[in-house]
Formats: sequence, structure tokens, C-alpha cells
Amino acid sequence: MYVAYLTVSLVLMQLFCSSADLKAFERRLTEYVSCLQPATGRWRMILIVVSVCTATGAWNWLIDPDTQKVSFFSSLWNHPFFTISCVTLIGLFFAGIHKRVVAPSIIAARCRTVLAEYNMSCDETGKLILKPRPHIQ
Repeated sequence: MYVAYLTVSLVLMQLFCSSADLKAFERRLTEYVSCLQPATGRWRMILIVVSVCTATGAWNWLIDPDTQKVSFFSSLWNHPFFTISCVTLIGLFFAGIHKRVVAPSIIAARCRTVLAEYNMSCDETGKLILKPRPHIQ
């Protein structure tokens, strides 16, 4: 009887520890994803502003009748707003803004890949989703 009690208590301790580990992992994952959100929002705003500036500059550059009459580089020199915004946009992409804008999604997707082996998943905020165990027949 003592051995059965010891076995049951060990199983319960193991379940409690794994549950505590899952809660700690979920808490840390949600904390990490939520810490990325403000920076991601700022990068998104920067990307939107520079993209709108580039589109506006491109529109003004294309509707200018002098654009067709002068060389390409002279045309860019005559439209510094478009030139600067386009160079800034290209620089931002070389600096990796496309990765910074979607960083929380990348983290969540990588976690989903790893958690799939354990019949778990997570949402975009980092909350764990426990999937039912597959039934082997």
C-alpha cells in the first residue's frame, strides 16, 4: 500500500511540475511577444510613412512633364523628395525592416513548429494551445 501511495504521489508531483513548467514557459513567451509589440508598432509606422512619401514622390515624379525630356539622373535631381524617400526606403529594407515589422509572427511561427512535436501550439500573443493526444489504434 505504501508503494502504491508513493507511486501515485510521484505521478502527481510530475504532473504538477510539468504544469508549472508549461505555465512558466507560456508566461515567458507572452512576455517576450508583448515586449516586441511596441517596437514592431514603431517600425510599422516608419515603414508606412516612408512608403507613403515614396509613393507621393513617385506620383509627382511621373506626372512631371519635364521627366520625359531630361535624362534619368537629371530627373531624379529635379525631384529630391522622391529621391531621398526612395533611397531611405531601400536603406530600410537593407537594414531589415521587413523582419522587424513581422518579428512577433516569426517568433510565434517558430514556436508552433517546435511545439507541434508535443501536441501543442500557440497563438500570435504567445498563449499555449494544448491539442488532444492522437489516438493510436
